[in-house]
Amino acid sequence: MVISGFFILLVIGVPIAFLLAMTALIYIYSSGNLVLLSSYPQQFFGGLENYGLLALPLFILVGECMNEGGIARRLMAMAMALIGSVRGGLAYVNLLSNMMMASILGSTVAQITIMTRVAVPEMERAGYPKDMAVALTAAGGLLAPIIPPSMLFVIFGVIAQISIGDLFIAGIIPGLLLGLAFFALLGWMARRHDFPANQRMSWRQRLASFRNGLAAGLVPLAIIGGILSGLATPTESAALAVVVAVLVGRYVYGEFELANLWPALLRTAQSSAIVLLLIAAAQVFSWVITFENLPGLTAAWLQDVSSSPLVFLLLVTGLLLLIGMILDPIPALILVVPVLLPVATSVYGISPFHFGVVVCLTLVLGLLTPPVGSALFTASALSGVKAERIAWLLGPYLGAMLLVVLLLVFFPFLVTALI
Repeated sequence: MVISGFFILLVIGVPIAFLLAMTALIYIYSSGNLVLLSSYPQQFFGGLENYGLLALPLFILVGECMNEGGIARRLMAMAMALIGSVRGGLAYVNLLSNMMMASILGSTVAQITIMTRVAVPEMERAGYPKDMAVALTAAGGLLAPIIPPSMLFVIFGVIAQISIGDLFIAGIIPGLLLGLAFFALLGWMARRHDFPANQRMSWRQRLASFRNGLAAGLVPLAIIGGILSGLATPTESAALAVVVAVLVGRYVYGEFELANLWPALLRTAQSSAIVLLLIAAAQVFSWVITFENLPGLTAAWLQDVSSSPLVFLLLVTGLLLLIGMILDPIPALILVVPVLLPVATSVYGISPFHFGVVVCLTLVLGLLTPPVGSALFTASALSGVKAERIAWLLGPYLGAMLLVVLLLVFFPFLVTALI
């Protein structure tokens, strides 16, 4: 009855947060354990009693303030000065800018929204096909949930009860590997499709771009530097980055108006409320899963299949690829982690940091794959290019990302080396 109720609610389009909360109620009534109703509100609100969750709205606010202050545009200009006049240079600039933005935003949809407005028109003017420019920009958005700070890492850290700062550090090498894979792919595509070369920049122009972008670099420095140095927690670093973004946008670049702060706070509150409601509902759902000993049953089944940690991770990767095609990463993460994490750590001895990075990176693939693909349809809506065309052009990028996932599965030290 519970499983039937879950899938019926999913098929008719009930929002995931309400679906999880209602499924828990179905279980309580169908099992006859009505005494559990008294614990329901406590479990619901208990899911939000975690200091690490404060980082979520702060990271969202960093992105809002950065966008209002013109920081994204200057980061792209600095990337242009770095690349120089190579063939397909603007494509490399797009990707490098995406990596810089990923170190600030941590949200794929937010990153694609900003970069589609900034990068795609520039690439069109330089002679790139619009559909290829949009596909590259969308692919660059895949870096957001893996290069710190990452919303998925924050949520995984809260669910797994592990250090979010260490999880951020664990994502550095995988993020760089993914960036290198995309750069290598771009080199091949630039030759195959004869991408135009960048206009030559004088050394004076390059130095001017660097000087203008140095202040913008203070925002990721505040986040990553605070965490790596141990001087601040991820939450404190996010709060500091908000202050830096406002000061840089207003007093260095002169673009951030105080009148824009209130709308930015409202958008942050709306985005945060959606995610936090989802987490609260997931806590109730996880409570039901634990009560029914679903992790134990899953562990027993998987042990019958194989006792190898490698086989387990490969099975999980395949399962998450399917789940990611149906659900967005955050609800998928909330559904999967309470069931599979105890199995991974207790039965197979897998590091929770290794498991977390593999899970988050695999689920991100679903953002750009039909039928859900929220980031795919965001890029399509903002650019006017058909989603089907973007999905087709994204094939090589998704293949490169899957290759990186498999490397992380086979070589755990790529995740755990820095922690």
